[in-house]
Amino acid sequence: MAGLSTPSRPLLLLRGGTVIDGSGAPPRRANVLLEGDTIADILAPDAEVAGAESIELDGLAVAPGFIDSHTHDDGYLLAHPDMVPKVSQGVTTVVTGNCGVSLAPVPPGCPLPQPLDLLGPPELFRYPTFSAWMDALREAPAAVNVIPLVGHASLRVSTMNDLQRPATPEECAGMRRLLAEALDAGAFGMSTGTFYPPAQHATTQEIIDIGETMRGRGGMIYAVHLRDESDRIDEAIEEALEIGRSLAARVVFSHHKLAGERNHGRSVQTLARIEEAGAMQPVCLDCHPYPATSTMLRLDRVRLARRTLIAWSKGDPSAQGRDFAELQREWGLDDDAMLQRLAPAGAIYFLMDERDVERILAHPRTMIGSDGLPFDPHPHPRQWGTFTRVLSRLVRDKGLLTLEAAVHKMTGLAAANYGLRDRGLLQPGLRADLVVFDPQRVTDLATFDNPVQASRGIEGVWVNGQRVWDGQRATGLRPGRVLERH
Repeated sequence: MAGLSTPSRPLLLLRGGTVIDGSGAPPRRANVLLEGDTIADILAPDAEVAGAESIELDGLAVAPGFIDSHTHDDGYLLAHPDMVPKVSQGVTTVVTGNCGVSLAPVPPGCPLPQPLDLLGPPELFRYPTFSAWMDALREAPAAVNVIPLVGHASLRVSTMNDLQRPATPEECAGMRRLLAEALDAGAFGMSTGTFYPPAQHATTQEIIDIGETMRGRGGMIYAVHLRDESDRIDEAIEEALEIGRSLAARVVFSHHKLAGERNHGRSVQTLARIEEAGAMQPVCLDCHPYPATSTMLRLDRVRLARRTLIAWSKGDPSAQGRDFAELQREWGLDDDAMLQRLAPAGAIYFLMDERDVERILAHPRTMIGSDGLPFDPHPHPRQWGTFTRVLSRLVRDKGLLTLEAAVHKMTGLAAANYGLRDRGLLQPGLRADLVVFDPQRVTDLATFDNPVQASRGIEGVWVNGQRVWDGQRATGLRPGRVLERH
């Protein structure tokens, strides 16, 4: 074999940008050299590299690609693989399967109770095993990388014929086998959403019994949409911590919030409890920078919210984008009759306090997660604007976070929590997931009235060394990978 040489990989030099490396360290001017799908070196700003294509970044920042720690993109990755809502705001990796709902394992033709339908149309639910869904992603990659979680509610739907009760020991065993298959296939862990009807009758012990296959695997994730995010949130936090300890898994408190006016301000206490728990077990949380949330239409949420906006309605499609209270006055219906007319439906609820949102976002354990519902006809703007809103509103306008602290939450912190050793930082030898943006211009344009709008100021996005966003549009390249646990 003498005389054969290793084929050279393309070199790309990003010159003269301000490097924000994802660690939280102060920004510095430097050149970033990419070789194929790898960060080859971080060089002095005047360094030249023979044979490298060069892009000038004067006045721009270069950072690791953003990791969206909370998404419902399971089906969107297959249906819309260019992933424009995400790459246009700098996201290069998405965490799927949150809130207890994942696209798999759900056999074709299986009933899809809400909120499973929030993941997309019924024809997307065609993967009886988790590995079948992951194989589909590998065969037809998207523009972004994927960190997959298994949804506990999806396990219930695929196993139980009556969801309005706790699972039997035999049903728990069946779900445990499905979870083990998913973990063997590469899932990073399990999520639950006992707030939702398909799982609200699950006991703490049921979740522990199903999840026991996670013990001993190391680095497992337990992501939790709490059983209650309003009056009984303290009790719900304790349940989640107990499950995390029992499964020896990292607890991710999903979209941490305090719902309803009477609970506003309680983030002081909930964050203190999470921080206290962090001294005893691995914990973290995610949050998005909006005082409104979005999910299926539920009267308990309507009654807590100061305003409810209908995102979609199969019962009466004319309600899309309309205010629930205005419709109620117009139609002259009580709450129950409204639900009957609109359901199944999705809604956006204005039920959080801005000060709680900012306090949670500023907490050092908090990652950034959009929690967007990509198939909603009138989605929450977080699907298109979460990351750029943090950079514009919370960094540039309010000074709540430094630029390096915000980027750390979006990159290095998330990578550490999910066990990604080769991403999340700008360091030689790591994978070339990068975003280039203008710190002075970057802005979210998506609004509650007009939510489907790409952000401004994201000038380039690279995933595994390939440019997927050119500053104006998706390039059509789809180099994303299903990531592996380390």
